[in-house]
Amino acid sequence: MNLRTLLIVGALTGLVSAQQALPEYKATEGISGTIKSVGSDTMNNLMTLWGEGFRRFYPNVSIEIEGKGSGTAPPALIQGVSNFGPMSRKMKKKEMDVFEKRFGYKPTPLPTSIDMLAVYVNKDNPIQGMTLAEVDAVFSKTRKRGHGPVRTWGDLALPGRWAAQPISLYGRNNASGTYGYFKKIALGKGDYKDEVKAQPGSSAVVQGVATDKFGIGYSGIGYKTADVRAIPLARDRKSPMIPPTTENVSRYPLARFLYLYVNKNPKEDLDPLRREFIRYVFSRQGQEAVTKDGYIPVSRKIAAKALASVGLALEAGETSSLR
Repeated sequence: MNLRTLLIVGALTGLVSAQQALPEYKATEGISGTIKSVGSDTMNNLMTLWGEGFRRFYPNVSIEIEGKGSGTAPPALIQGVSNFGPMSRKMKKKEMDVFEKRFGYKPTPLPTSIDMLAVYVNKDNPIQGMTLAEVDAVFSKTRKRGHGPVRTWGDLALPGRWAAQPISLYGRNNASGTYGYFKKIALGKGDYKDEVKAQPGSSAVVQGVATDKFGIGYSGIGYKTADVRAIPLARDRKSPMIPPTTENVSRYPLARFLYLYVNKNPKEDLDPLRREFIRYVFSRQGQEAVTKDGYIPVSRKIAAKALASVGLALEAGETSSLR
């Protein structure tokens, strides 16, 4: 079991089994300024919810959120035009290297929540599920996972009028962390087919599939609507099909952390604005926003480790179980 899986299992155990509590956020004095977030589109709604919740405590704080893809987060942090960089993937080595060359230390990733990257089909599509090899064959021209070519729904054993229909593909642009994560994990680092319709955002992918009966696409589970189905996935033909539901997060093949990157000098304390916003994210209210947006909160243990990585402690105080 790799580190990512261990962390996700730990997060689920903390949330579901132990119902560990997180502290209720309480305002402090002297907080002002502007929260500037540049990065992940997948986390755009989540950043908005956190921003709205934070402003209830600090109405004079301004919130500016730009979600054009995870690839925009590192340069924004490096250039100092943002103070938070949400990413639906970890920074690449070359991104880390550029940051470290500029500041002399690495950026700090905070695992804020868990997403299950879903494969969506139209609500009328009867397919029961797919293996990762089939997903690869649908979206990739290189088919690293060894499956034969897939062009029509009949190639995936759909019968009748579905059999001859070409599969219509929807995906993200290459600035997206979701694009990179899906390429690495689902496609085995293979190349996307030229026919994939690159969409500017997560909701656009889901909307495309919702209006295209023969469409298929990938996007975060938080963007699921009534017009699409998030189908079960299996690692291979010998493995069970796993639906992307909370109770299955430790077994679902495309589960991932959603990160908030910050520029934290290890020799200096965080400024009050960033300190309090991070405290809010890992509070009861902040993690309830995660649930509201359709993602999975992190456990108390992971919250404590994330806070410690930027020199903060998870306060005891009044606590309340996540709902």
